[in-house]
Amino acid sequence: MVSQVSAQSGLRPDVPDKIKAPAGEEVVLQAHASGSQVYVCQAGTDGKFAWILKAPEAELHDQQGAIIGRHYAGPTWKLDDGSEVMGKAAAKVDSPDSDSIPWLLVTATGHSGDGALNRVTSIQRIHTKGGQPPTDGCDASKQNHEVTSSYTADYYFYVPPK
Repeated sequence: MVSQVSAQSGLRPDVPDKIKAPAGEEVVLQAHASGSQVYVCQAGTDGKFAWILKAPEAELHDQQGAIIGRHYAGPTWKLDDGSEVMGKAAAKVDSPDSDSIPWLLVTATGHSGDGALNRVTSIQRIHTKGGQPPTDGCDASKQNHEVTSSYTADYYFYVPPK
């Protein structure tokens, strides 16, 4: 069961202006993700091979550490209460940790199910650790080869004001 965030834990995190959620939106849920970013070796439009993000595969945890859902391709976040939100990255900033994937502001593009995520309009990914693609090893001989890169992050889910 997913509980709504208490007023104290529902405070908006301190983030760079570029990835702030729209004014007035309120934090409805905070979740900690742990899992992997999955990359595939592919040729780009320029013919050069590079590791391209295929999808995240992560478990979502509440503040007590219990698994409350999962995060996967889309990007999509689905909670055990049956609610789901899909999104599209709207802005990003480099993580303060240079070995980690960027911090993001994601705008919701769709919902399903009834639960904590059914009114979410914005999602932030912050406090990232890890998740970067390999820096080498992607060439024609590795085409379509997949690698995983472990990561953790905090996700904040926002809803419009009541």
